[in-house]
Amino acid sequence: MKKVAVILSGCGVFDGSEIHEAVLTLLAIEQNGAQYQCFAPDVEQLHVVNHLSGEVAEDQTRNVLVESARIARGEIKAITELAVDDFDALILPGGFGAAKNLSDFAVNGDQAQVQNDVLTACQAFASAGKAAGYICIAPAMLPLVYGTGVKGTIGSDEGTAQAIAAMGGQHVNCPVTEFIVDEHHKVVSTPAYMLAGSISEAATGINKLVEKVISLA
Repeated sequence: MKKVAVILSGCGVFDGSEIHEAVLTLLAIEQNGAQYQCFAPDVEQLHVVNHLSGEVAEDQTRNVLVESARIARGEIKAITELAVDDFDALILPGGFGAAKNLSDFAVNGDQAQVQNDVLTACQAFASAGKAAGYICIAPAMLPLVYGTGVKGTIGSDEGTAQAIAAMGGQHVNCPVTEFIVDEHHKVVSTPAYMLAGSISEAATGINKLVEKVISLA
């Protein structure tokens, strides 16, 4: 049975993992006959957002690993424990946490960097030639993981696409129900909630991405 490592970035669209995307990813992995193990960096979030008001809760701090454990039902490990040899593929769901906690893309745009432990893990899969899937805003990290020329999508947002291009990536516009494959790097991406107007729209693209990643594994 193929095994997929899933990197989460917290719990909640505005400051962590997009919960729908994360759960749909885990479900699709099992439905495609594979197993998953969740990981997250053991670091503090950039900030905490009140998801009811949309405002930053200035008096709160939260840990990315602890918050991600909510989605993983406690079955999660620190990303420093992720050994590439134990897995066939890697998938990163989106949510602002991918651009705030896994990287600083939300703050620094085309000058962004990926969190050190996350970069080490993602580059290990790239170096091993193993399949990977990046969802929603997570593909903004692709040029920092794979280098110049890597192909991916965040949908059709012009500003984000320009930032990816400035980092050396090749952005391809893509509808929410489809995905883009960089065959050379064995990396798959789909827009999900960068474009999705409903959970079912997000699910269509995510299901296709997971199926493709597992087929490449």
